[in-house]
Amino acid sequence: MGVVLGVDLGTSAVKVSVVDRKGTIIAQEGYDYPLSRLKPGYSEQNPEDWVTATTVAIARLILNDHIKPEDIEGISYSGQMHGLVLLDENNQVLRPAILWNDTRTTAQRKEILDVMGQEFIDITRNVPLEGFTLPKLLWVKENEPKIYAKVKTFLLPKDYLRYRMTGNLAMEYSDAAGTVMLDEANKTWSKEVAEKFDLPLSIFPDLIESIELAGNISDSYSAFSGLTTDTKVFGGAADNAAGAIGAGILYPNMVMSSIGTSGVVLKYEDSADVNYNGKLHFFNHAIPNKYYTMGVTLAAGYSLSWFKKTFAEDADFSTFVSDADKSTVGANGLLFTPYIVGERTPHPDSDIRGSFIGIDGTHTKNDFTRAVLEGIVFSFEDIMTIFNAQGNDFDTVVSIGGGAKSPVWLQIQADIFNKKVVSLVNEQGPGMGAAMIAATGAGWFDSLQDTAKEFVSYGKEYLPNPENVKKYQKLYQLYTKVYQQTAEISHGLMNYRRNES
Repeated sequence: MGVVLGVDLGTSAVKVSVVDRKGTIIAQEGYDYPLSRLKPGYSEQNPEDWVTATTVAIARLILNDHIKPEDIEGISYSGQMHGLVLLDENNQVLRPAILWNDTRTTAQRKEILDVMGQEFIDITRNVPLEGFTLPKLLWVKENEPKIYAKVKTFLLPKDYLRYRMTGNLAMEYSDAAGTVMLDEANKTWSKEVAEKFDLPLSIFPDLIESIELAGNISDSYSAFSGLTTDTKVFGGAADNAAGAIGAGILYPNMVMSSIGTSGVVLKYEDSADVNYNGKLHFFNHAIPNKYYTMGVTLAAGYSLSWFKKTFAEDADFSTFVSDADKSTVGANGLLFTPYIVGERTPHPDSDIRGSFIGIDGTHTKNDFTRAVLEGIVFSFEDIMTIFNAQGNDFDTVVSIGGGAKSPVWLQIQADIFNKKVVSLVNEQGPGMGAAMIAATGAGWFDSLQDTAKEFVSYGKEYLPNPENVKKYQKLYQLYTKVYQQTAEISHGLMNYRRNES
């Protein structure tokens, strides 16, 4: 029986899933690798570690899980976004990869806006941020000119891994969009961006679709890994695009609510006609000629884990969360803003900090827990509001991550969003999306939508309670005022902390 591999290349580990034609994961192996932080704000990795870790995981699948190499019909990828891999004329890595969570590039981000301003946003559909690839490339150009002079091409993490497995250099569209060097509407590298920053177009790799054949396993990698050269390899996708595929976000009526350490609200876009003017990230989807928009809450699940660790460290987690139902809608008049590490959407503010508003002597631990759950979802509603301002019409929110594991939290989402909320029966995230791309590319199904019908199953539906909806709408109006009311104080306190340290 044929299978496909979904390779999920994350920031701290790789996970390789073996998926059959029914969408069942029949085996899974992972392997960790280190992260280097040489200075504050720096975050780098050795690309060779990705190759080694993936190969070890594949070898374990073959040796320990008895997956036959000849049964593997296709391989595809989900990859950590934005990381800069620089190659020389011999396709050798010139320096460690600079990762998505590296923040050394504030000066380059400002330079991009100073040089291009609104034109940059119009072309790329995104505001430049430190985490994106272009600021990193400019940083190397300005701070490591000897290395930059040797650059023949650049790749992103999963595209480098795919190159090492096939011998073919390329970058697929959903990841290329996150470099903020892509002309989004026209699906080409932007000549305007390249010219403005004196970047030769020769260093920009060829672009391919996520489900496009990128090559077969090469002879050298076959000998290295045990895979056969008959195995086809497909483009893959950026982790958020792959996660959306794995959650079945393949239609205009669907939005994904993902609560991990950070939080993501992601919406399928049918065309490039919509324009959020940089208020949201706008990227190419893994589906050819489709797009997705997303906003980010920096401390979603992290806010809850921080609160539990600080105030209820010994409590059972599921009980701790479910006890929030002993409070009331609105946590008996207590609001929480989850800005404990700054915020991204809709407030790109690294110095804003979180707050509890309305504390009095009657509040209990359960009220505080519920306020944290509600505050995280209110921050997601900030993103939903941007969607609504564009006249978007969607009726289903697919909840994944921590927010999908709690019936209380799922109902809070339904009531605050005023939308039907569903979770996944067998949530596997971006790795499943990567496997779905491989299954589609291998010809098992005609489209990713058809693949999703077989691979993606939804669980219980949570419908909004009209009475709770009205209460949350009033509370949300108060929530939206907290940022402006606390920003000046937060910034002052952050300056105080810097001066004191």
